[in-house]
Amino acid sequence: MTDVNTGHMTIDRSEAAALALDAQPDPASRRALFRIPAAQSGAHPQVAYFAGNSLGLQPRATREELLADLDDWADLAVHGHVESARPWLPYHAELTEPAARLVGALPSEVVVMNSLTVNLHLLMASFYRPTPQRHRIVVEDHCFSSDSYAVRSQAAFHGFDPDTAVLRLRPRPGEDTLRTEDVLHVLGDEGASIALVLLGGVNYLTGEFMDIPAITRAGHAAGAMVGWDLAHAAGNVVLRLHEWDVDFAAWCSYKYLNSGPGSLAGAFIHERHVTNRSIPRLEGWWSTREATRFAMAPVSDPPPTADSWAMSNPPIFAMGPVRTSLAIFDEVGMEALRTRSLALSDYLWGLLEPLATAGALRIVTPREHDRRGTQISVRVPGDAAELTDRLRVNWEVIADERKPDIVRLAPAALYCTYHDCWRAADAMARELVGTPITEVCA
Repeated sequence: MTDVNTGHMTIDRSEAAALALDAQPDPASRRALFRIPAAQSGAHPQVAYFAGNSLGLQPRATREELLADLDDWADLAVHGHVESARPWLPYHAELTEPAARLVGALPSEVVVMNSLTVNLHLLMASFYRPTPQRHRIVVEDHCFSSDSYAVRSQAAFHGFDPDTAVLRLRPRPGEDTLRTEDVLHVLGDEGASIALVLLGGVNYLTGEFMDIPAITRAGHAAGAMVGWDLAHAAGNVVLRLHEWDVDFAAWCSYKYLNSGPGSLAGAFIHERHVTNRSIPRLEGWWSTREATRFAMAPVSDPPPTADSWAMSNPPIFAMGPVRTSLAIFDEVGMEALRTRSLALSDYLWGLLEPLATAGALRIVTPREHDRRGTQISVRVPGDAAELTDRLRVNWEVIADERKPDIVRLAPAALYCTYHDCWRAADAMARELVGTPITEVCA
């Protein structure tokens, strides 16, 4: 029997059903625009790729974009700054409006620059202003390690003990994810000591989508600044940073945004802050207005935009891939992508649920749509790294793990398919219980 009632929908677990779903047109699918790695075994022409939450796949247009910039350098040399097809001097401005649309911001609130953790430090230089009475920083206990290092180093830089200055939010005993009411309770109880709340919009480990507007309101009510790490949220879920009154945010572009390893990051600063000249900032050449940049004045003349947080001449060869990617997101739109993302992840969830019922794995990501992105994290017995190796070698399914026992599966809406989801669930079933997914008893 291949039909299983998931409690939310009925899933036909046959391969034919997955292929039939893929045969239905979906305006949010852009698989043809991406280079999907070839499979090695011959059973399928391409891998089933679920690691876009770690490194997105390469858009086909990226190579042409990079080569065009290289040709301009070769042909024009220094004059490429103003004479190339996409002049380098204002190049970064081409990314501002599409990046703002991606995260629900005004163009004046967004700048693409640096890398994620560098941006977080630059933003904390402005918005973490501790006092002896109010100096604590709130993070998730299972935040990405780079965020943990960043906030601890900020506390120490300001002369506070990071072991006491950093307040780590832990799930309830026996639970894997945070409850919004528990976060709000901590902010209410400890608010007088909290200077900054810095949480992941979508948690990298569990895939939980935090209630950004509710937590932001509670943080402000407590008298704290509220920032968000959107590494796993940008390009994954619909964001409305301006409307939600977020103070600042940062994100990378090499995960769901498919801009290449180590690619440029983005930063958001709410308009009430970008127009406030009393806020301290670290400055550099790019912090001053473009019109006066070459005046070489000893004092900067910052614009009333997020550009005033930029510092250095942007790396042109790293900007082209971001431009290419943002054009795809602009064409499709985050609302349509979110609809497809939830359809794919609901389907994958329904396929995996019998394995959870059988005790072969535990799904740790919240099921509710408003509490998760596209990533589904499962806890497995034994070594998760060994399992992901077997999925790759035996079944051409690319997932990733977080030690010791979490496997993360992210069906990225732009290029993943229902058949990819079926392949992943079938491979998991064969590895965990030794039987095809169609034969797993619910």
